[in-house]
Amino acid sequence: MYVIDQDRFVNGACEVETHLGPMELLDALQDIENTMGRHKVIDKGPRNIDLDILLYGDQKIHNDRLSVPHIGIREREFVLRPLAELIPDKPLYPEKPWKLVQDYLNELPLDENLSPLIPLSPTMEPMSSFKATRRTHVMGILNVTPDSFSDGGVNTISSLPARISSAIASGATILDVGGQSTAPGTPEVTTDEEIARVLPAIHAIRSLPEGKSVAISIDTYRAAVAEAAVKAGADIINDVSAGQMDPKMLQTMARLGCTVCLMHMRGTPATMQNMTDYTASGGVVGGVASELVARVRAAEEAGIRRWRIILDPGLGFAKTPRQNIRLLGALNDLRSWPGLVGLPWLVGASRKGFVGRATGVKHPAERIWGTAATVAAAIQGGADVVRVHDVKQMAQVARMADWIWRLVDSKKEKI
Repeated sequence: MYVIDQDRFVNGACEVETHLGPMELLDALQDIENTMGRHKVIDKGPRNIDLDILLYGDQKIHNDRLSVPHIGIREREFVLRPLAELIPDKPLYPEKPWKLVQDYLNELPLDENLSPLIPLSPTMEPMSSFKATRRTHVMGILNVTPDSFSDGGVNTISSLPARISSAIASGATILDVGGQSTAPGTPEVTTDEEIARVLPAIHAIRSLPEGKSVAISIDTYRAAVAEAAVKAGADIINDVSAGQMDPKMLQTMARLGCTVCLMHMRGTPATMQNMTDYTASGGVVGGVASELVARVRAAEEAGIRRWRIILDPGLGFAKTPRQNIRLLGALNDLRSWPGLVGLPWLVGASRKGFVGRATGVKHPAERIWGTAATVAAAIQGGADVVRVHDVKQMAQVARMADWIWRLVDSKKEKI
């Protein structure tokens, strides 16, 4: 039996290479525990630090000090889940090579109290994508471009402080700063010009007292812009190409160590609308899922931690209007797709063309009601972040949707 009544704790697994033998490694780990003042008061109860050897190559070890594979590994989801993120296809026991780590995890009931923690900023609680009673983050769009499809030219330097304060007061917990439009047919600006556009906006946010409590996201596909923005105070890198448009991006993300959002897109903003055939993948849901699995794998291979990754299905990018709507209704399928389980999702449908096509509203700024429906649908499907232009209205939609699908059974929330 385990002690259930205890404080929240963080659990993880890591794969290491060592010249130490099993018993020498155990001694080294116990030295660390002792140095940190570990005290084991009760068996299977809380302690300030607990370091275990789960596996040691393919060896099987059993003596009075050490059992490998770890004796409790099969029954502990908090051990199996992070282990499955590292080595899902590895046999857990040498004598059962057909049964993999992921198989053992699949046999355990899902514990909703166990959730990956995704840091957003030093001043905010991490996101918990499995937590049933989580609140949706509202990401306010702050375009500092003259040619964005929806609000280009609106945010001048002089108007920024008022717009930033309004967005935060209305419920934005993340502000997404963009200096390069990704609308089809929009010319690219130089890297220096993009940096010159976004840095004043980041400085403006951080200069306001209320701006210190929000996370800042930099919307760019250029590594140099991302690095300059993070050094200026941005917390998150939001790349519409998931690292495909700049070969230095994934390595830069890994080196900076911040949280990143990887969006699904094919081609470039200039070519993407000619790349909407997902027949080979069985449809748009399978295509987007499998291609995002590949981008997550590439990110991890570049050194980006899995607990630093947010995903975006890329509504409006290399999708037809019908495909966008199908993806919006299949978000829960994406969340449960093998290789993507546990990762949080951002959905950005605000004012987009398919919303206008579906509702018959021509002008993007007038697509508020259609956008509201997409926000509610995204939250019902499990979205953790919604990216919106109209923060005041969409924050209210998000709060109501949270109550309907997430908070109604919460004993901590008051209404």
